[in-house]
Amino acid sequence: MLVHADGRFVGSVSGGCVEGDVLHVAAEVIAGAPAVVRRYGVADGAAWEVGLPCGGDIQVLIQPVSETGFAPVLFDKVIKARTVGQTLSVGTDLESGVSYIVEQDSDAEFINIYPPPRRLLIVGAVEIAAALAAIASSQGFAVTLCDPRARFLTAERFPSMTLDERWPDEAVRAFSPDSRSAVVTLSHDPKIDDPALIVALDSPAVYLAALGSKASHAARLGRLSAAGITDDQLARIEGPAGVSINAISAPEIALSIAGGMIRKFNDGLR
Repeated sequence: MLVHADGRFVGSVSGGCVEGDVLHVAAEVIAGAPAVVRRYGVADGAAWEVGLPCGGDIQVLIQPVSETGFAPVLFDKVIKARTVGQTLSVGTDLESGVSYIVEQDSDAEFINIYPPPRRLLIVGAVEIAAALAAIASSQGFAVTLCDPRARFLTAERFPSMTLDERWPDEAVRAFSPDSRSAVVTLSHDPKIDDPALIVALDSPAVYLAALGSKASHAARLGRLSAAGITDDQLARIEGPAGVSINAISAPEIALSIAGGMIRKFNDGLR
């Protein structure tokens, strides 16, 4: 969360529960008060005082953007690391309030980890793809859309999106799915979807999903099995793609798939 001297702010530290108090303390820090760690939790009654009645317990570091706090150059370092797909860790000395780059195995008291953006490769330039790309982008995913069919893959239909017109297996290899990646096939055409899935299954991608009914997914599994894909690999594919919300329209189906993707990425984080 960034707070300006004139009171403007962007971001959040709790989804809205303690922002009022954080803004008050931030104004004091901007005015010259030292950096401070504020704790909000049910045990000390602060939860009710500042609006955190959900049973949570959080600690918030409030520091100035300056050489004696979070130096401006650190923003550039974080952006550069994320751009090249690297994770950057920033530690803070809680006595001085000064932040610095640390190794991930550091014993620093307070560490913020800035991972690279999650990535999503959508195979199939259909209407669902546009809605899914918009939802994923709003959640911080870097989205690439692949389709070898020129009539489908146009900048007019998918503005402001990275487009890849190569055959899907080539596109997936170039995308190089890693442990922060998802691959979703939407074309409904086995000639397009199957090659993409075969390559993606040989990667550490977190989420793999394919559009289609239960019957079409069963047929897909049969084709992939015949192509040499193991049962363990096949089990990685979510099909039909997404969580069940009785989706009918393209935007609803996209929402369902986005829900399944976020669920998989966040599995085990709580």
